[in-house]
Parts: sequence; C-alpha cells; structure tokens
Amino acid sequence: MSLTVFLVVILAAALHAGWNAMVKGGADKYLSTASVVIGQALLAVPTLPFVPAPAPSSYALILAGIGLHLGYQFLLMASYRAGDLTQVYPLARGSAPLIVALVSVIFLGLALQLVELAAISVIGLGIMSIALVGNRDGLHNRKAAALALVTGCFIAAYSLVDGLGAREAGTALGYYGWLTIGNAVAFCAITAVTRPGVLKRVPTHGLRLAVLGGGASYTAYALVVWSFTQAPIALVTALRETSIVFALLIGVFVLKEKLSLAKVVSTMMVLTGVLMTRLGRSG
Repeated sequence: MSLTVFLVVILAAALHAGWNAMVKGGADKYLSTASVVIGQALLAVPTLPFVPAPAPSSYALILAGIGLHLGYQFLLMASYRAGDLTQVYPLARGSAPLIVALVSVIFLGLALQLVELAAISVIGLGIMSIALVGNRDGLHNRKAAALALVTGCFIAAYSLVDGLGAREAGTALGYYGWLTIGNAVAFCAITAVTRPGVLKRVPTHGLRLAVLGGGASYTAYALVVWSFTQAPIALVTALRETSIVFALLIGVFVLKEKLSLAKVVSTMMVLTGVLMTRLGRSG
C-alpha cells in the first residue's frame, strides 16, 4: 500500500469515528442516523455533475450496495441502543476486515502477502479484543455483541460490493455518489412509513448532525471507496477500522465511557497491525 493511500485511509478512519460518536452521543439514535444519511446525500448531489457517471455494468452492484448500507444503518442503530460505543464499535468494525480477508482470499482469488495477512489479523483481533474484556468493566452485553457481529457481516459485505462496484463503475466518486443518493431515498421512504415524525425533525433538531456528521461520513467513505480502487479491498478495510483508536479516545474523553488496561493493550495491538501494513506491497 502506497503512503498516499495509507494516509487517506487513516484520515477516513478519523472522520468515521467522529460521526459514529455523534450518532452514539445523540439521545435519539434514529434521528441521528437519519440526519447523517440525509446529510450524505445533500453533499453527494452537487458533486455528481463534476464526476463521470458509473458504467451501466455497475448498476447491479450499486443496488446491492444500497441494500447492504440500509441493513448496516438499521443494525447500527439497534446496536447503539443496546450497548456502549466502546463495545459495539470494536466488535462490528473488528470482525469486518477478518471476513473481508477470508472472502477475498477464498472466493475472489486475492493473493495477499504473508505480512498483509498478519497485519489484517492483528488489526481485527486487536479491535475485537477491546470489546471482549470481560464483565468487570460493565460493558459485557450479549445482545449488543450479537447485534454488533451481525453489523460486522454487513460491513464486510458492503465493503466487498463497493470495492468491486467502484472498479466496475470506472469512477469511485460517481459510484458512491449514486449509491449515497439511492440509500438516502430508500432510508427516507422506510422512515416515512415507520417513523414519520423523525423526518420532520431533521431540518431542526438534526440539522447540525446532518451538516457535520453527514459531511464527515460522506467524505470518509468517499475516500475509502477511492482507496478500494488503489489497493487490495481487504487491506483497505482493515486499515480503515483503525478508526477504533479514534473512537476509543472519543468514547473515553467525550462520552465518559470506561477505560481499562486491557483496552490500552488492545489498542497497541491495532497500532502494531497498522505499522505492519506499511511493510507489505507499495505503489
């Protein structure tokens, strides 16, 4: 992985942790998520005239991506209602790179270097271990853990679909722009039926989150989708999940969640894996 892609993914990780903390910190998780999703689309629309349209052969992948992102968003809301950021976030994000790597190697024929496989494994296990520190810190929650792991499966699925889709589309921003708009339309349609009062509150109570959280979320994943076209999807996915380091800091110092020595050790594992990614291929 080149230094440019490495730094772009690290920036995306920081932005991603920030908007997740905004959603977790909000009293109404549904309103928070709706605001972010709508905010993403509001940023995507004005970018489309300046980027190429995706190739027709990528349309099926765009539709699949929309469905997977929807599933992820609703599962994430359920997870955050059930557990703390420092439990839900690491389980969901830590399981995803391991799944992506497994699928990429077994089914997609990706040949990863030994150091890259080791880096992905260290990052994924380090992230997941943050949430598995036992009962004494009060964060062990089986329901939240189960929801977070299912969320991780959706993250892995949409990462693979979006990586392949952006390559097939011939334009990372064009692919992600149309996916974002389609996702927002579908999300709002479901919300209008199931929670109609939420959409009415977005322009007032959710405006700040739509602008800041939506902007951070759109920018973060646009950078990731571009990175998918420049480096192995499995490696980008693993590196992106170093957002857990940023999420841990936000959870402890902003949301006042608990910190333990075990989490510090787990964080060092993640950082070790990050350094290992720079030992693999370059360019």
